[in-house]
Amino acid sequence: MPMLELNPNFTDPDAFYAALTALHRDRSDAESERINARLILLLANHVGDQAVLKEAMAHAACDVDQ
Repeated sequence: MPMLELNPNFTDPDAFYAALTALHRDRSDAESERINARLILLLANHVGDQAVLKEAMAHAACDVDQ
């Protein structure tokens, strides 16, 4: 069963961060929230594995719940 990759796995993390921040530049909060929701759904669809997605959600919520 595939597991969530928690080790750095970006080919170019700085380029990704720059593209992500540029995507949100000059957007309203509502527009940014819609973009984030779409991006999450697109990436979740790409991952596809429900167990991996549940593990990712648990990790994402971990710091929020404390």
